[in-house]
Amino acid sequence: MRLVSWNVNGIRAAAKKTFFDYLEEESPDILCLQETKAHEEQLDETLITPPGYYTYWHAGERKGYSGVATFTKTRPTAVTRGTDIIPMDTEGRILRTEYDDFLLYNIYFPNGGRSAERLQFKLDFYDQILAHFEEQRAKGAPLVICGDVNTAHHEIDLKNPKQNVKNSGFMPIERAWLDKVVELGYIDTFRHFHPDAVDHYSWWDMRTRARDRNAGWRIDYFIVTPELIDSCADASIQMEVTGSDHAPVVLDLK
Repeated sequence: MRLVSWNVNGIRAAAKKTFFDYLEEESPDILCLQETKAHEEQLDETLITPPGYYTYWHAGERKGYSGVATFTKTRPTAVTRGTDIIPMDTEGRILRTEYDDFLLYNIYFPNGGRSAERLQFKLDFYDQILAHFEEQRAKGAPLVICGDVNTAHHEIDLKNPKQNVKNSGFMPIERAWLDKVVELGYIDTFRHFHPDAVDHYSWWDMRTRARDRNAGWRIDYFIVTPELIDSCADASIQMEVTGSDHAPVVLDLK
């Protein structure tokens, strides 16, 4: 079973590029999209009902901003969105689909770079969603968490760590949340399978043509609770796939 998470940086723009070719060629069992930047009524049927998939969309109050969607070949037993998960998600950031073996969270975590207020919003979001995850774990639910976390964890996870310690996405206060996630037993699947892999990134700054130099950041993740790790076969990043400033990240289940 193949799960893919991809920040498409606008689904309508991606649909005009490589998105449908990717969907047909890769045919993932579940595809989680972030930063869709669209409400469902703005989309045509090719996106809402692609052959072989059930699709679920969650957009925020502001049009053309944020948003997530999950394409799945297996119909979920339940779907939950936004403020039904944490109160502060009015921006279209969280979509949960439930399956027999796990709960799948598709999340576009906030970017903290625009202002001190947005950094605090990001940190508050981190705290609220982690508290929610812990509540679900206490009920015995295995969790798969994927999406654009907007933070690189360790120096190995970005090309230029020293130059970025004061920039949102690699600030100690942001990375401390990922430390806590790991301390609580959650597993970053890419690092589990590839602990020493360097130059493996999932996002590049388009303004500086950073992808040409592979001066990237690994900020997109599949994170699982411990009881699921034996069901995982591999985790990878499809750095060769274009069409967005992010690359798809992959989790293969046995």
